[in-house]
Amino acid sequence: MITAYVKLEVRRTLRDTVFVVFGIGMPVLMYLLFTNLGTDDQEWRTTSMVGMAAYGALGAALSTGTGVAEDKSIGWLRQLRITPMSPRQVVTGRALTGSVIVLPSIAAVLAAGGLVNGVRLDAWQWAAVAVLLWLGALPFTLLGIGNGYRLSAQTTGVVNVACNLGLALVGGLWFPVELFPTWLRSLSAYTPANRFAELGRALTDGSARGLTAVAVLTVWALLFGAYAVISYRRSARTS
Repeated sequence: MITAYVKLEVRRTLRDTVFVVFGIGMPVLMYLLFTNLGTDDQEWRTTSMVGMAAYGALGAALSTGTGVAEDKSIGWLRQLRITPMSPRQVVTGRALTGSVIVLPSIAAVLAAGGLVNGVRLDAWQWAAVAVLLWLGALPFTLLGIGNGYRLSAQTTGVVNVACNLGLALVGGLWFPVELFPTWLRSLSAYTPANRFAELGRALTDGSARGLTAVAVLTVWALLFGAYAVISYRRSARTS
């Protein structure tokens, strides 16, 4: 039953023109602009590629919550509550949907890096970066879902955009955290977006920071997962 639910939601999302343009096309455009305006630094093109792929995945993951809020407004969630699926299964199904729809965003930015900007990685590095970013997007999917169950459709869209921009900026997905003031750099290290991008960068620059990133992201995933389940149950009582 969860599999059928996930397939339905994935098809609905990928048929949405707004999602395709802004969820997939915009991160690619931003990446190409940021890396080709007055610079020919190949290291920056690689670092920015990972950051923008993470940004695209972040936006796509959060957009799952916007769909949840819209479904709530048209009564779809009431229909789900009369099915045999438990609240945890419904949230899990939505989380799996979010995990699928982040893939096109990640793949598009990585393709732009390799085909347009000439980024060169070993085959296993390309695959590993894609997989780690795919898995690392889960906390943001859960955050978006929690917002969708708790808020109205219009409010969810605004809050998700604010979360997207705030997490991306503070997390250093657009600009290197080395350019931040000391206090902001320290704060950034505890944000899920910063550690999310760090998963991919640990592979491209050969560092060993990945284990810390996994630990931080796991904590955020648990917190956002609890938020999503609580929000779903609250929605069941009030709608």
